[in-house]
Amino acid sequence: MPESSAPAPADAPVILSNAVGSFPWSVLAERHPALIRKVRDAFPYGPEQHRALDALLKNSTEGVIEPLGAQAADRAQWNAWGREYFGRSWFDVPFLWAESYFYRQLLEAVGYFTPGPWKGIDPFRPFKLAELDTPEADDELAALDELAGQPVEDQQEALLHGSLWGNRADLGFRLSTAGGETAIDSPLVANDSEVLRSLVTGGTLCLVADNAGRELIPDLLLIDHLLLHGRVARAVLHVKPYPYYVSDATTADLLDALRRLTAAKGAAAESGHRLWSAMTDGRLTVRAHPFSCAPFPYADMPDDLRQEFAEADVTIMKGDLNYRRLIGDRLWPATTPFAIPTAYFPGPVAALRTLKSDVIVGLDPRTESALVAAEEQRWRTSGTHALIQARPSPLK
Repeated sequence: MPESSAPAPADAPVILSNAVGSFPWSVLAERHPALIRKVRDAFPYGPEQHRALDALLKNSTEGVIEPLGAQAADRAQWNAWGREYFGRSWFDVPFLWAESYFYRQLLEAVGYFTPGPWKGIDPFRPFKLAELDTPEADDELAALDELAGQPVEDQQEALLHGSLWGNRADLGFRLSTAGGETAIDSPLVANDSEVLRSLVTGGTLCLVADNAGRELIPDLLLIDHLLLHGRVARAVLHVKPYPYYVSDATTADLLDALRRLTAAKGAAAESGHRLWSAMTDGRLTVRAHPFSCAPFPYADMPDDLRQEFAEADVTIMKGDLNYRRLIGDRLWPATTPFAIPTAYFPGPVAALRTLKSDVIVGLDPRTESALVAAEEQRWRTSGTHALIQARPSPLK
């Protein structure tokens, strides 16, 4: 499969990781080795897993990309996806592909897919669960009691920002009394929230989730609010079919989040029970499409997924990785209109994203100039800025 079937403009090159000191380079050279060490210590893995993790550490930093082992059930799929990358340095292939394959190889190293005692054991689960059992999580859920007394539109705005900011959700749940603005201390670099509101008109919402834990709970609370007040009749929540990118949400993580809500008190528990009921009666359905873990942008999505997005009244892509896959992991000029790289998408689409990578479009020139003047390029990856972008219908 090509890196992308979308147009490949000359001024939007595919992001690689071979520029020393760049953000993609730091992910492969620094973040991935640190993650391997964390995973190694998170479980009492045996010598076989330790040897495999040590080999992955050496290979991913010093070696070349190799195929999966002969026993891997998806070996043929990854052979097709990686045929032009095998034998090359991890740093010299598209960043999105290299990251995705690293996580697939990490699961292989710990025996996630291999018959045996470690099959199906999420190597990132301890990190995900730790987020749910904190005083900060308690405070965020308690804030819902205060929010419940606000006007419905103000609740929706707060929950939208809670979903946007993820594990800084407490900043979104609390509304200031002046002007109804959310108490967020960092600006949105783009804000199409009015357009997004116009797309939520009582039909079907697809929400493509990002992270588990304290970032998934705000997504669920937003879905609950939209269902409760008739803003949508049905919601489809897309999660990953297996552990991915450390914290990406799987069905197991969804269940943990629901249990956290139902075990809480007050408004949080009420939301949890409503969501549980919505799943049992079909108003909230869960998808775990294999393409969610593919190393390609959504421009290359298969026909069945394209059809599902086409039938939705709006699809919301949550988080940084989904934004990269929606736009294409390219160095677009930041002022490129959001509608251009999303022209392929088959239905109305929106992005809620905290900025944690280099990819960005849809900025007006003054905003870009101000950001560059104040922070050079750190604003792209620091997680201190965010955006809400929306496109009502596909370009013809």
